[in-house]
Order: sequence, then structure tokens, then C-alpha cells
Amino acid sequence: MAAEGDDSLYPIAILIDELKNEDIQLRLNSIRRLGTIARALGPERTRKELVPFLAESVDDEDEVLLALAEELGSFVEHVGGPDHAHVLLGPLEALANVEETVVRDKAVESLNKIAEALPTGVFEDSFVDLLRRLSQGDWFTSRTSACGLFPTAYPRISSAETKRELRTLFSALSRDETPMVRRAASTYLGRFAKQMERDVVRAEMIPLFVTLAQDEQDSVRLLAVENCALIGSMLTSDDFTNLILPTVRQCAQDKSWRVRYMVADHFNELCEAAGADITRNDLVPFFKTLLKDTEAEVRTAAALRVAGVCSAIPKEITIKHLLPCIKDLVSDANQHVRAALASVIMNLAPVFGKEDTIEYLLELFLQLLKDDFPEVRLNIISKLDAVNRVIGIELLSQSLLPAIVELAEDRQWRVRLAIIEYIPLLASQLGVEFFDEKLGNLCMTWLGDSVYSIREAATSNLKKLTEVFGVEWAQTNIIPKVVALYTHPNYLYRMTTLFAVGVLASVVGQDAINNSMLPLVIRMAQDKVPNIRFNVAKTLQVLIPLLDNASVQSRIKPCLVKMQDDTDRDVKFFATQAMQLC
Repeated sequence: MAAEGDDSLYPIAILIDELKNEDIQLRLNSIRRLGTIARALGPERTRKELVPFLAESVDDEDEVLLALAEELGSFVEHVGGPDHAHVLLGPLEALANVEETVVRDKAVESLNKIAEALPTGVFEDSFVDLLRRLSQGDWFTSRTSACGLFPTAYPRISSAETKRELRTLFSALSRDETPMVRRAASTYLGRFAKQMERDVVRAEMIPLFVTLAQDEQDSVRLLAVENCALIGSMLTSDDFTNLILPTVRQCAQDKSWRVRYMVADHFNELCEAAGADITRNDLVPFFKTLLKDTEAEVRTAAALRVAGVCSAIPKEITIKHLLPCIKDLVSDANQHVRAALASVIMNLAPVFGKEDTIEYLLELFLQLLKDDFPEVRLNIISKLDAVNRVIGIELLSQSLLPAIVELAEDRQWRVRLAIIEYIPLLASQLGVEFFDEKLGNLCMTWLGDSVYSIREAATSNLKKLTEVFGVEWAQTNIIPKVVALYTHPNYLYRMTTLFAVGVLASVVGQDAINNSMLPLVIRMAQDKVPNIRFNVAKTLQVLIPLLDNASVQSRIKPCLVKMQDDTDRDVKFFATQAMQLC
């Protein structure tokens, strides 16, 4: 039997034995190779021998059961295709009853995959029976799992009577005495309702929705928010106002911060489902309340939705009702609230337009750019291009550039790194004269930064700047300053010279390499620090393909020959590698 499988894998018999082994890792390995076992056995033996064996193996560690639930979801072809897929329902039903939540969730996911593959006749018999058993099981675990199968099962059923039965079963689960079951019902209610006609939703699903939204457990109530958006998107404006809006209001004012958090987190979806008129007249007041919430987590979630909400309502309403709240968030006591706002506030510029951005927002941008918390500054820097497109580079440079230059020397290296990454874009927008005057020296300062990641990013930055401003500019403004670094007493800075040469070489052309870079690199081959010398060999390896053969043979090869006799074995190794290109 093993000979029929892939020779590179364990023999099939050993894999089956491992499924019974006491060592959990061996059992896990076997579960992950179930496809191999099934291919070796063939579809018939897989159905008759392997699947029944797996059905008896559900009394195991959670980790093994999770892997088994996942594997069975992709087992349809191994049992002979959709016509025989029903044999997989047994072991997956058992897994959907276990105590561990992640195992049940994976079993439900796999059952839904198999449900889609089952032929209609088999589905209406086997799968619907399974759904009935799970829905009416004695243990809450089976009833919890059942909730996740209704959205898949419902659209595949043709019988109106069976559809009515499923709605009745789901209704019972929504009123189950166990909070975990009601929570699962609330999780899938919106998706289940999406499969129904609007009249059925209004008559049967809305009452369930309202009941779950008023549940005594906040873990159930908070799930009503997502359902507001899902069900609300199916209804007319009048129905949304009468049936959904009261629940949105109730959740936005809920005594549990977790429920209010969910309203803030899903506010953009609620606006989309409600439509422009309801958003403008009814939802904006709720959003103002959330932006002023007593809990920082709620304010953070609301701050992240500011740009989305503002883009859905007229600018005048934003300025009148929401801008005062946004100004308060800019100076919020909680740094995470300010960081959340900073990540989206720049996207308000296209919504406000040039004049209103200058009048209302620039001051807020500047305040956030000077925030004490690094992440706040970082989030503003990374979105500068959104503002630039609206107000133009001249105004941007006058208002924000001084603060950007200040951040270039920020004590947090990640902030300095973000500035470096933005410099090429800024350079292309500023133009060469403005750049040389304001930012040129700054770019060279980074080459001597104490943090390696900054020095590395600075060398890549020089290459991008050369691509923007041209080789002639680089020969005048960059290369002389890079060459001057090689005399620095600290070898790490001399190393930066080599890195810069290696990066710039591909964009400056042969003349610059021959006249400025190559003499420097060859001179550095005499450095007393071995790390410098072997990096010289690595740099020469980069330069060789970029130069003509005469330069390589007359200048680089003699240097490498000498380096092959170096006392340091790393220098010898890299010199020998480079020689292979000569």
C-alpha cells in the first residue's frame, strides 16, 4: 500500500498507526496527512474504512480535533466527489458537539463547505436532518453550532414548509435559555435574514432582532449592532426608521461600553445601510455622542470612523456639528484616541476642499504633528500626500514643513524613519531648489544616525532622490558628501559610505563610479577594520557588472587578488566570491 503513495512521505500504514499513537505531535502529523492516506486507499476504502475510523477518533486533544475538522472540509474529492460527500457529515457532526469553541467553529465552517457540494436531493435529506439534530440537541454546544449552518442551508431548500420549519428552529435558538446559544443566534441572524424575502424579514426576523438587542447579556446585545446594518440594508427608509433606528439609538446609549463600542466600530456600515437622509438627520447626533463618550475605547473606535462619516454627510453639517468634537479629540487625554484620529484626519482634506482645509484643519494637523506621542506624529506624516493633493505643496511647506524638519531629528527612530520614507515624494513635489535649501543637509545627516535602520533607509533615500533629480545633481550634491564620510573615526559610519556607494552605483552611471566611487572603495580596502574590508569586497561585487571590462581588469581585479591574501577569513571569502565575476 505504501508503494502506491508518494515515496517522499511516510508509509501509509505508519501514518494510520500514528493516528492511534499516544504522542500528540505524531497524531497531529497524521491528521495533516489524511489526504495522502485517502489517495492511497482510494475513494471506496476511504468511505468504508478511513471515515468511520475518524468518526471514532473525536475523543482527542483539542489541537488534534481542530486539525481534523479543517481537513474534513476539503475531503469531498477523497470520498468520491459530491455524490458521496454525505459520509463526511457524521464525523463533522460529532466535532460540532465538542466543548472547545474553536473546534466547533471549524467544524461548522467545514460543514458549510460540504453543504455547498452536496446534490440537492441528498442535501434536503441528510443535511437538514443533521441541522434538526443539532438545533434540538441536549447540550448547548450542538445548539450553538447549529446557528452557523442556517444561512447556508436556507437558500438551498425548495420546500416552503421546510423553510418555515428552519425559521421556527432558529427562532427557538434565539430565545434559548443559554446565553452562548443566543449569542450564536445573534451572530448569524443578519446573514440568515439576508437569505429571505423582505416580508418574511419584517414579520419574523425583526421581532427576533429586537428581542436579542434587548438581551440581559451585553455579549448578546453588542451583536445586534452588526445586524442593524445587515438587516437595515434590506429595508426601505421608512422601515429602517421605524424598525431599526430605535435599536441603534438604544445601543448607542447602552450602559455597557462594549455595546457602544460596537456602534462606533460599525458606524460607517450603519450610515451606508441607513442612506443619506437618515444619516444626516438621525445618525449624526448619535455619532457626536460617541465622539464624546466617557470610555476611551469608544472614542477611539469613533475617531477611526470620522472620515467615513464626514464623507457621507454635507460639509456644512460636518463643520457645524462634528468639527467641535474633532477639535476636542485632537487634545484628548488618551494617546490612543489621538493616534486613531491622526490616522484618518488627513482624509478630511478632500472632503473639506482647499479653502476650508486651510481655515479649519491645518491648525489641527499642526497640533497633531507636535504631539508628545510618537504614533500620533507618525500617523500624520504617513498621510501628508492626501493634504498635499488638496492645498498644494507651497501651502503645505509653509504650514507643516517646519514641523516635519523638527521631526526629522525626533528622539524616536521610527518617526525619523517615517520622515525618510516620505522625503522622495516630498522632493518630487518641492522641486530641486526648494529641496536643496530646506532638506538637502538633513538627508546627509541621516547617514550618520546612531540607528542602523535609519542609516540603511538614508542610503536607499539617496538613490530615490537621484532618480528624482538626476545624476548631475547627485554628482554635485550627494557623492562628494558620501565620499567625505570615509574618514570618520567610527567604522560604522565608514561602512555607511560603502552601503551608499553600493546603492547609488546602479543609478549614477559609469563616469561617476570610475571617477568618484571606485577610487574610494579601493582606498578603503586598506582599512584596519576587517568588517570594512570584507564589505569592500561585497561592494566591488556590486560594481563589477556596472563597469567595462578594462576598468575591472586594471583596477578591481588587482585589489581583489591582494584581498584574497588577507589575514581575515571573511575578507578572503568575499574577495574570492567577487573574483568569480572578473
